[in-house]
Amino acid sequence: MPVIAPWSTARPAQIPAGREDTDEAMAAGTTVDHLTETYRAHYRSLLGLAALLLDDTASCEDVVQEAFIRVHSARRRVRDPEKTLAYLRQTVVNLSRSALRRRILGLKLLSKPMPDMASAEEGAYEQLERDQLIKAMRGLQRRQREVLVLRYFADMTEAQVAETLGISLGSVKAYGSRGIAALRVAMEAPA
Repeated sequence: MPVIAPWSTARPAQIPAGREDTDEAMAAGTTVDHLTETYRAHYRSLLGLAALLLDDTASCEDVVQEAFIRVHSARRRVRDPEKTLAYLRQTVVNLSRSALRRRILGLKLLSKPMPDMASAEEGAYEQLERDQLIKAMRGLQRRQREVLVLRYFADMTEAQVAETLGISLGSVKAYGSRGIAALRVAMEAPA
């Protein structure tokens, strides 16, 4: 069930004279059909990416839907069909950052205590390890967390991570190695 509604086919689009080549190049891979296929093929992976950056399913779904809406709205700026997925990933990361900022502000204003973690009796050992990993990930610097999530959970190459985050390949390597070292220390520390 695609989220992006197709354009009306009632009348063909009018292309202004003198701009035919430019418009064709701009719309080459960013048609509604291309976005619909991208949605079908990559919705789950983008949802997983958002889930690693955020902590609740509803927010993750909202972020991914908003990313597709923004790509649809900006489809004339995405000229290369191969870059549509990268543009979507970067949009998901940016929207996740914004959602986290809003939450932090809301928590400061509400000043409610955070809920406690579930006890070992309530969940399996696996859940406890996952909670420890998530806690350790949240303790990392923002860039380290983003690099590790994109690199190891989204299964992106270092070059793809660098392009998505808009940083150099060397920075990706540095943030990644420092993040792994910090995770190792956090996971070995007694709870």
